[in-house]
Amino acid sequence: MKTYRPHIIAVLITLIAGLGFWFFNSWGELEKPTIQLDQELTAIGRSKTLNIAFADRKSGLSNSTVTMIQDNQTQVLSSLTYADSVSRESNVSVTIDPVAMKLHEGPATLHFSARDNSLWKNEATLTVPVNIDFMPPQIFLLTSTNIINPGGTCVILYRTSKPVISSGVKVDNNFSPGYATTVSDKPCIISYFSIPTDARHGGTTIKVIAGDQAGNETLSALPNLIRKKKFRSDKMTLSENFLQQKMPEFQSHTPLLQGKTPIDTFIYVNGKMREDNDSTIRDISRTSNPRQLWEGTFLRMKDAAPMALFGDKRKYLYQGKVIGESIHMGIDLASTTNAPVEAANNGIVAYAGYLGIYGNFVMIDHGFGFFTLYGHLSSIDVKKGQEVKKGDIIAHTGSSGLAGGDHLHFGMFLGGQFVNPQEWWDPHWIADNVTKKMAVSF
Repeated sequence: MKTYRPHIIAVLITLIAGLGFWFFNSWGELEKPTIQLDQELTAIGRSKTLNIAFADRKSGLSNSTVTMIQDNQTQVLSSLTYADSVSRESNVSVTIDPVAMKLHEGPATLHFSARDNSLWKNEATLTVPVNIDFMPPQIFLLTSTNIINPGGTCVILYRTSKPVISSGVKVDNNFSPGYATTVSDKPCIISYFSIPTDARHGGTTIKVIAGDQAGNETLSALPNLIRKKKFRSDKMTLSENFLQQKMPEFQSHTPLLQGKTPIDTFIYVNGKMREDNDSTIRDISRTSNPRQLWEGTFLRMKDAAPMALFGDKRKYLYQGKVIGESIHMGIDLASTTNAPVEAANNGIVAYAGYLGIYGNFVMIDHGFGFFTLYGHLSSIDVKKGQEVKKGDIIAHTGSSGLAGGDHLHFGMFLGGQFVNPQEWWDPHWIADNVTKKMAVSF
């Protein structure tokens, strides 16, 4: 019998350890549940939807509550009881309507609690002080005269009656953010925004928007005059020689195009690839330096002749039939083969690499959501994140991408849209539409 005692003791120790492990990971566990909010909350306006994640990984949730407290009066927003040891997680959504709850402006408290199913009924609580605020911010426009060209740029200055977390200009459905700046030693907000090429006076809605921490939002109509402008139209016949020379480049970069005919490749490139490339440019432009990096007039490529202008409408013909269309959203400049390309102004390289129809491509961030684009390059001499000065050599011209010959495709991108570079090459336009507006006093 004595020879079996160590084994019996070992089994008992293992059994006790197992029971202890089970106990302290179920009914006897000491960990409190967790409470996590989907947003940082400091203020609540006329309505706020809040998502709360309650969780207890061991014994499971027993109950959870969400309450609002103001002037020692408690109102229950959510109260849930869960089946024993079943619910490990619970995602609760509550909509807070201070008006219906008869709350007044001023401080209040949100209280969250959760209890588990353990023997000890572990409880977690979270208290969040908030400010009830029904008053939307007021917008004070500092630039009353805004004359804009279709496809052009406009800059405005404004200030708000209270701090805001988001603001900018909305042209129809396109939003351009505002950036905090200082004018005449006073804080205000500046927004550069673009006007689409098909904009017309009376048919395009332009509004300034500002939203505060409580979710209150104000929209203010922007006084403006949109000039009339007519863009050129052209028909371009696709030759077999062009298709045979250029389409293999896209097939080598895009596996799904391999094996397709040259004309089918072109249709894809001019359609889906063009859309994808412009979407990439739009994504890159969402992150911009929150200060102005550029100075003065933007440089135009030296000794270069314009081959295509901004806004040119193109129809592509193959064997006498229209097989595609596009709008040229830049200016093509041709000089000598492999000509040096200069940075049009001071900035930071936001992209340097190959990009579909643009071929070898560079994109420079000039701050406040403003970018210049350089396409069809033969070589690139800068890298992403590099600071450049106006006039620095950043690349050399070429015919990469959807280009029929050696040239530079120069573009400007602002507020999610391409804009006409010719305005920014003109010192008089900059003086009248930017510099004078920045000289406002208030």
